[in-house]
Amino acid sequence: AGMNNLTVFALPDTDLNRLSDGLKNLWPHIKADTHQGRHVDIPVHYGGEFGADLAEVAAFHRTTPAEIVRRHTAPIYTVFMMGFQPGFPYLGGLPEHLHTPRRAEPRTEVPAGSVGIGGSQTGVYPFASPGGWQLIGRTDIALFQTASYPPTLLLAGDTVRFVAEEVRL
Repeated sequence: AGMNNLTVFALPDTDLNRLSDGLKNLWPHIKADTHQGRHVDIPVHYGGEFGADLAEVAAFHRTTPAEIVRRHTAPIYTVFMMGFQPGFPYLGGLPEHLHTPRRAEPRTEVPAGSVGIGGSQTGVYPFASPGGWQLIGRTDIALFQTASYPPTLLLAGDTVRFVAEEVRL
């Protein structure tokens, strides 16, 4: 599954040519989902030990770390999809002036709660794991809890705003 994919499951004896033709005929008539998700504000500690790459991201964009924080907290992001780890939101809506290439060499361990930029998206790591996104901050909010239902804080279609709780330059 992916944010730009359509997955179709078929029984083993399905006529795939007929299924394909039916999907091609149906596709022009499908309307976009108008699901309105919840809005969640996520407090973030930016920079310092919480955002090891903030200064590098600022240098890449020829601006200051404070300006990167301002730019990152300004938009409302949309959860395009969940993936990579349980509870990891791929957030769309990152302004073009914040698009930043992933790290040339991924880290072997990114702390849980890390807020990063990877190309044209931003996201939050729910668990400690390897990762190659540029880390600009960290949140204390749990994005995945097995005792909750649903266990993920965010779902596709939700909106997110990052709120600067602290900025260490």
